[in-house]
Amino acid sequence: MNSKARIKLSSISSDQLNYICEQIKSITKRAGVDIKGPIPLPTKSIRIATRKAPSGEGRETFENWELRIHKRVIDMDADERALRLIMRIQVPKDVNMEMEIAD
Repeated sequence: MNSKARIKLSSISSDQLNYICEQIKSITKRAGVDIKGPIPLPTKSIRIATRKAPSGEGRETFENWELRIHKRVIDMDADERALRLIMRIQVPKDVNMEMEIAD
């Protein structure tokens, strides 16, 4: 039975996330490994309301800030050569990448 590898990617920048996904897809295509994904997961939105005047004087006005976290999952066969090439990808600091290998 073949082992499976699952790569979980998350980032606040969808462009960088898609770029890393394309690199992983090209590596698996060159290695001849079966791949499923990238599967987009629901985007998590974090909303924060802050007061404009922190001193407490004046009108009570607020600013709303939002941070969106985009997620992707890639499932593939655990080929040693392909996984070594994927680990060598230059991942930007905004992108979080986790790899799991399961039997």
